[in-house]
Amino acid sequence: MKKNENDAKNVMAKDELQKPREPQNSVKSTGAQEFFDVNGKQMTPQQLLADYQKLTEKTLYMKKQSKKAVVRRKDELSLKPYQAELIKLQLHLEKNNEKIIILFEGRDAAGKGGTIRRVTRYMNEKHYRVVALPKPTETQKTQWFFQKYVSYFPRGGEIVLFDRSWYNRAMVEPVFGFCSKQEYQNFMSGVTGFEKDLVRQGTHLIKLYFSVTKEEQAYRFERRKSDPLRQWKLSEVDVQAQDRWDDFTRVKYEMLKRTHTSIAPWSVIRSNNKQAARINAMKVILNAVDYEGRDSSLNFVPDPKIVVSGARELETLHAEQIRKGNFKNYSGIDTSFFDFDDVEH
Repeated sequence: MKKNENDAKNVMAKDELQKPREPQNSVKSTGAQEFFDVNGKQMTPQQLLADYQKLTEKTLYMKKQSKKAVVRRKDELSLKPYQAELIKLQLHLEKNNEKIIILFEGRDAAGKGGTIRRVTRYMNEKHYRVVALPKPTETQKTQWFFQKYVSYFPRGGEIVLFDRSWYNRAMVEPVFGFCSKQEYQNFMSGVTGFEKDLVRQGTHLIKLYFSVTKEEQAYRFERRKSDPLRQWKLSEVDVQAQDRWDDFTRVKYEMLKRTHTSIAPWSVIRSNNKQAARINAMKVILNAVDYEGRDSSLNFVPDPKIVVSGARELETLHAEQIRKGNFKNYSGIDTSFFDFDDVEH
């Protein structure tokens, strides 16, 4: 009797094993709505489709980020040979007790700060300084205009990079009314003599103006607004930069016309392409000094599509001036600033 019971249990167990199992991802219907069992979770077709779309978007985003990372890495590697040359330049300055001042000028979001970071990335920190001065104090306003800048000038064997410089008086200040007509005209009439003395007394002076298009500037401003890592860069002056575009173009024209000299020339860097701007700015800096150990296998010739002289940029701006009707699209700048008849040149 006991044997028969055991046989019956074995048959039942065998039958249970032979029953077809319900698939893990099964379909169940409750009325008109179908549900799919996905890893123990009941999901509608709409939910499955939404999850699939999210997964697809995430995959595309990851591919895009991966591609960007590869491009960034490639760009950084292409800078390294020139960064190595900048170290040789530093050693030359130290050995010969020479000094360099580099001015980084240009519109907001033109790429000045990013270029400065790449230029100095591998330099000896003891022999270079980056200077970005805040607005002048009440005491500084009573002093000789150049005094606050002179106090930061390099000693022998040193490089000083000005992230905006005394040319604030030629660009930002007249546009926003931060200086008087007399202060502006005094500066424009005296700055070339100041720079001539600087060079005559042994300082290498390199003046870089980063030029970006209005469309590219607008794009970069939008990135700053939406990216929490860049929002700190956006200032009240930046917000007005697009509206005052023509005003800045006019003061740029006047600045180049009066301060581009053979002794202290301007190099204008087309900076819509940040990578091209950075590598060509490095070439301009390296070409300013005849240092030892230059790598003859490197191309030190700036791209003429990226780097143009101040004189050539003046020609371009003059053509634009004629086309637009003598820069008539002002939003408030006092054009009498540019009348120098009563100021000694």
